[in-house]
Amino acid sequence: MANIEIPDDLLQLQRAANAAHREAVQQDYSPEGWRPWLDAADKVQRAVTEHAAEAGVSRYELEMAVKKAAREADEAEG
Repeated sequence: MANIEIPDDLLQLQRAANAAHREAVQQDYSPEGWRPWLDAADKVQRAVTEHAAEAGVSRYELEMAVKKAAREADEAEG
């Protein structure tokens, strides 16, 4: 995987999606309860696609780098 620079806005969007996912899975499934996570995940996907096209990088590699960086940041905060 190439060394991809991750914009802070993408990192923050992914971290917000991660937090929404953690909250969603702690409750019984309902469309209303999971909507914040689904909306956040959609926002991340659109932003990653847009940034990859603008930067001329692999969308897949950018997405994986963003997810990894967000996961590491979340773990560092405990």
